[in-house]
Amino acid sequence: MSASSLPNPLITRRRALQFLGIGAAAAALAGCAPTATGGPAAGVAGLNGADPTDFSFASWSLTEESAKPALEATLASYEKAKGVAVKRTAFPYNEYINQLMLQVTGGQFTGAAHVDVAWLGSLAATGKLQDVSSLASGRGYTSSALEAATFNGVQYALPWTIGAIGLIANSETLGKAGLSADAFPTTVDEFEKALVSLKGLGGGLIPYAASTKAAQLKDILIWMQTFGSPLVDGDTVTIGDDASVEAVTWYKGLYDQGLIAADVDRFDARSLFAQGRAAMYDDAPVGRGAVTKESPDANLAAKLAPVSRPVLKKGDTPRALVWGGAIAVVNGTGAATAGDFAQYATSDLDAILADYAMRGLPPATTEALSSSEVASDTFGAQFSERITATASANPLWKFTAYSQIESAIADRVQAVLIGSASPKDAMKQAGESAQKLVG
Repeated sequence: MSASSLPNPLITRRRALQFLGIGAAAAALAGCAPTATGGPAAGVAGLNGADPTDFSFASWSLTEESAKPALEATLASYEKAKGVAVKRTAFPYNEYINQLMLQVTGGQFTGAAHVDVAWLGSLAATGKLQDVSSLASGRGYTSSALEAATFNGVQYALPWTIGAIGLIANSETLGKAGLSADAFPTTVDEFEKALVSLKGLGGGLIPYAASTKAAQLKDILIWMQTFGSPLVDGDTVTIGDDASVEAVTWYKGLYDQGLIAADVDRFDARSLFAQGRAAMYDDAPVGRGAVTKESPDANLAAKLAPVSRPVLKKGDTPRALVWGGAIAVVNGTGAATAGDFAQYATSDLDAILADYAMRGLPPATTEALSSSEVASDTFGAQFSERITATASANPLWKFTAYSQIESAIADRVQAVLIGSASPKDAMKQAGESAQKLVG
């Protein structure tokens, strides 16, 4: 996606800065990560006058057709400027953290690693991440972005893109069903009625391409919170409570009515939405580039409409999940240059804006956020106001085994969807399985 293809109505600098207006959420994220077994790895962050060397860079985005060109351009620019070669390491998103952890703990990977902020605590617990606070100093990162990449008071990564995950709809499709993104259904009941109206359009349209495949069924957690489940109380997983059962019962109802479809994960949802076969789905801002590139509709970018997640009852605060990417430095061969690259990719204005022109992701520096390229982006401003503004961290992230916990929950939710378990029994089992993983 080129910069010129992004929507352009001017917004104020204050609204642009709302891209990262998630200080409380980011602080919650930083404060609820798993406790590391040791401090940061000993090492020198950045070149500090030394000659640059070859290093390795890992990212799931290198496996994604929509994101890979932007990352390759950033890497190529750095390679040319420094006269070094960067070894690429890539795994698909759903496999990435497990594969990266294996390589980091086994000593097979050192260098710069693109990380989801949800993973930072687990990686820090290996004791192999460098403290990159010296690289963050004076680079203009927003405070909330820095906190999102901090764990246990240590700057374990440099923030790259920080936002949230929420609902994205096709405004044209909504209009055909008499709906509007500007007056989107407020409550869950109203939302379900809207989905029924969308299904009535016919043509095999999926009203809501919600996640139903086990790999992405962790998305149900935000609906559990919408129904009133805290998910965690202290060190106790509360799943199995009335609210979580009610949420899964409702989700099963959507499934049985054909308002959501079987075997859908994030990437399936993007494809369905891009092809005009789904009216809405859940995604982070990164999804914009993916769906517009894949879509046969040349005008899809102008029809993308971020909308607030409906609430259980009027007056509740819409729920959204903090989402973001950062670059961590794994100590070892090439780490000094990897740190310099991390600083370049996340805070050099030219590098950021070149990346933004292709991926359209909210950057992490005040300078970039206040640039005309970012400040004039209608989609980004709407996403910030309607979704990111009320985003919060997943409380399960504070547990080292959070990924396994989410998988255990997803497995039981899927059992409900396919009819092999009741919501009450399945959520009781999910809570028990999750609690065992807490330790």
